Amino acid sequence: MARRPVDEQFFERELAGFLPDKIFDAHIHMYEDGDYLSAPGLEHLGLAAYKEAVRDIHGDRTVGAMVLALGSPTVECSVEACNAFVAQEIAVDANFRGHFFVRPSDDPEWVRQEVKRLGLHGLKCYHTFADTTPTWEAEIPAYLPEVHVQVAHEEGWTITLHMVKRRGPADPGNQYWIRHYCETYPDMKLILAHSGRAFQPTHNLEGLPKLTGLDNLYFDTSANCEPIAHQAIMRIIGHDKLMYGTDLPISHARGRSVGSGDDFIWLCEDTPVWDESQAKIDPVLVGLEHARSVKWACWAERLDDNAVEDIFYNNAAKLFGLPA
Repeated sequence: MARRPVDEQFFERELAGFLPDKIFDAHIHMYEDGDYLSAPGLEHLGLAAYKEAVRDIHGDRTVGAMVLALGSPTVECSVEACNAFVAQEIAVDANFRGHFFVRPSDDPEWVRQEVKRLGLHGLKCYHTFADTTPTWEAEIPAYLPEVHVQVAHEEGWTITLHMVKRRGPADPGNQYWIRHYCETYPDMKLILAHSGRAFQPTHNLEGLPKLTGLDNLYFDTSANCEPIAHQAIMRIIGHDKLMYGTDLPISHARGRSVGSGDDFIWLCEDTPVWDESQAKIDPVLVGLEHARSVKWACWAERLDDNAVEDIFYNNAAKLFGLPA
């Protein structure tokens, strides 16, 4: 998928002078057959397709990425095949890492063996496998059981968690389980996706003070277009715990997330809002809007160039043990 002229203009105006020379993309998806998250032209997303597509967001700056299988796995998909595909794709590039998609019913010793066999680096879970109705209201152990966290602790793995429940990091249950897991299993490193899934940034302002003091708690920015969501992490937790990520292929949809009330909405290309202003708005790629939101957060927190480079590369390089 090539950038449109509106994307080119946006990039030159907003990002070309801001993005560091090296970027590690801390949250992407790869898949062989695609799912509902696939963007046009990205129905198959392997290593070569990723490297080409991410140029639409960063130009030639991307060095590597943390890869997650599929965007929204369901009980009907072949999780084993998805994990094997990720392992196959990243095996040829030492700058890429992969998280093994784990289901709550998976035997922890099988998980340990499979992650090692495939050469992956940690775990990724998702609420769609929770035995809760609706799954969007699941407590964290319903889709990330403690036995899996214990294995990650014993192996020194990272875990990417897309938490659910309507108020995300402001939810007391989410706060309890995040703190419990991080304090009980200190050699496990927990990454909260989407800047804590605070697409409504007030949820970070309310919830993050309850999550301070956890040395093994990290965040990736993936696809969250609200600057204050990132800024809250920088100010309350510390910029050294924040890692930039595109959430590709979500980055290649058009529009952005918008906080509203005590919730949020997604404005997509087909949402009937773009013609309602005095001048027609041409929506740009989500990845461009998201990168600008990180830029605004860095500006608001008065981060220097070194701190910006930490968010876009150094923090991930340290956490994931990238080659020098």
